[in-house]
Amino acid sequence: MKILVPVKRVIDYNVKPRVKSDGSGVDLANVKMSMNPFDEIAVEEALRLKEAGKAEEVVAVSVGPAKAQETLRTALAMGADRAILVETDELVEPLAVAKILKAIAAEEEPGIVMLGKQAIDDDSNQTGQMLAALMERPQGTFASKVEIDGDSVSVTREVDGGLETVKLTLPAIVTTDLRLNEPRYASLPNIMKAKKKPLDTKTPADYGVDVAPRLTTTNVSEPPVRQAGEIVEDVDALVAKLKSMGVA
Repeated sequence: MKILVPVKRVIDYNVKPRVKSDGSGVDLANVKMSMNPFDEIAVEEALRLKEAGKAEEVVAVSVGPAKAQETLRTALAMGADRAILVETDELVEPLAVAKILKAIAAEEEPGIVMLGKQAIDDDSNQTGQMLAALMERPQGTFASKVEIDGDSVSVTREVDGGLETVKLTLPAIVTTDLRLNEPRYASLPNIMKAKKKPLDTKTPADYGVDVAPRLTTTNVSEPPVRQAGEIVEDVDALVAKLKSMGVA
């Protein structure tokens, strides 16, 4: 079985984003970029399934600018077998990404498409679900545990009331949550080996997908500064304060 793992290049989670002076978006100039953490978890899980003998090949794919090759090389250094970059300088929305992934999946015929449940830059949480709908495949979202048994996969999902387990017939779509695993660090020898692993470059046009944005961002601004808290003497003072604020 083959596992296809889409990964996205985003601002590193340790970096505080800066808004452009004109409010048109987030400033990416001279900002450290890295693999989306949820996608990193997806890569790790795919590699663990391969190491357990449940899969034969792990293919990483990314949709983005030429610099997204760095993100794919990270996936290759972790252990992915090969990578595909669909290069575009456009800001690609989830639906366009899902359409591209559908076309790639039609060529690669993976048993599982495993991706992070959301990207930390836009928090859309849409690509996996859209891909499942376009491909008419079963989906297991917010996975905290993945187990393959023959021609099916059991996915334990994190839901509001606790945990839910669904059994999906392969091929299927799985989106990963934070508690699924702890991603490995790429060793120096594997980083060197990754430079020689195959990385194919395509364009959205190769798959017949129009990536022109359907949404327009009107303004981006910093969140308001939080007001300082106030310490009260006792519960009565707290209740009185809440009433004066119209909370209680």
